[in-house]
Amino acid sequence: MHVIIVGGGNTGSALTKLLLEAGHVVRVIEERGLFLDKLKEELPAEVVIAGDGSSPATLEEAGVRQAVVLAAVTGSDETNLVITSLARFEFNVPRIIARVNNPKNAWLFTSEMGVDVALNQADILAHLVAEEMSMGDVMTLLKLKRGEYSLVEEKVHPGAIAVNKAIRDLHLPDECTIVAIIRNHQLLIPHGSTVVEPADELLALVNGKQLAEFAALLSSATPPART
Repeated sequence: MHVIIVGGGNTGSALTKLLLEAGHVVRVIEERGLFLDKLKEELPAEVVIAGDGSSPATLEEAGVRQAVVLAAVTGSDETNLVITSLARFEFNVPRIIARVNNPKNAWLFTSEMGVDVALNQADILAHLVAEEMSMGDVMTLLKLKRGEYSLVEEKVHPGAIAVNKAIRDLHLPDECTIVAIIRNHQLLIPHGSTVVEPADELLALVNGKQLAEFAALLSSATPPART
């Protein structure tokens, strides 16, 4: 897959290395001298393109007409929007990803501006922190369908509602499926008749909006006593 990354700072550099390791054809565009020198030291010569990523000529040099994905990850929201618009409407790149630096600008990163996926770093971090605060011991292993669904893992509390109940009797959320149970270091494939035991580790695929409902089945059924 041919990928173009515009912006060779820490984010762009790390992303480039990751994609190269995965076997993709990558070109990273950067115009700042300090970052260019660093990129040229760390990456193959053909990967690094010196120039302005918002220039059609520079995008052409990077092979934009063959690109399947373009990621605009510069430190300027205005620059990223110019790049995404060019990539989509001038060069018809199929997949456009853009970094949002200032959360106040997030509303601008829409399909009308050529953006398929907007990565709002502050918003992502805030949601992750809030999720960890509210979900107790639930650990998110993987997000699917642009974050709509999550593969999660949680250890069953001895006082949980789910303890000593068969999976078919748990009243799981509508969009939730238990896909595996780890018990005594052994992986079990669950069935409707499988009984949940204390300290089981449940792996489940669940809609993100129903995570709290799922977590409530596996956490302590009684609130801690007040002191």
